[in-house]
Amino acid sequence: MNFAGLFRAFETMIAIREAAKHFMAPSESPSAPPPSPAALQSLAGQLEAPLTNVVVAALKEAFNRDHARLELERAQLEEERRRAEQALRLELRRQAADRELGRLRLLAGASLVGWIASVAMFAAGVAGASMAARVLLAAGWMLLLGALGLAFTAQSQVGGGTSDGDRPVTTRAAQASLWLLIAGLAASAFSLLL
Repeated sequence: MNFAGLFRAFETMIAIREAAKHFMAPSESPSAPPPSPAALQSLAGQLEAPLTNVVVAALKEAFNRDHARLELERAQLEEERRRAEQALRLELRRQAADRELGRLRLLAGASLVGWIASVAMFAAGVAGASMAARVLLAAGWMLLLGALGLAFTAQSQVGGGTSDGDRPVTTRAAQASLWLLIAGLAASAFSLLL
């Protein structure tokens, strides 16, 4: 093997590589002065201004997005609160309607029992009752039957209007039914005294 030829080929490759480095590298002239700090600052300022604008624009966009998201969340919370309040109002109205229906059923039952009792009183005391007692007992029957009818009418009005939040649960028919029941029972009781 020829080591001398190999050694010369290796030296040639090193020389070509060094020449390529000098040819490809930018030429530095020893006579050029280094750049001044003011020139470096102006170059940095020229680079910083567009970057600052980009950063500010990105921050504005992020803040606008966050503001829009917060407004949307606030609107959703307000809508949920409104729905919860509406559900609570409807539930309270339903409970009030249930209580009123129970009261009206009690009034209807009391009217029916009072009417049956007055019919039994009439049947038991037909022979010994005066004409005024019979008329007062008949008036008691009418009042008790009117109370029964108004209690049923009020039940249908209360049961049909549970979804309406503005209308009161207690109706005029319910109030009139109570007063007719009281008047009918009083008339039947006074007929016993005559």
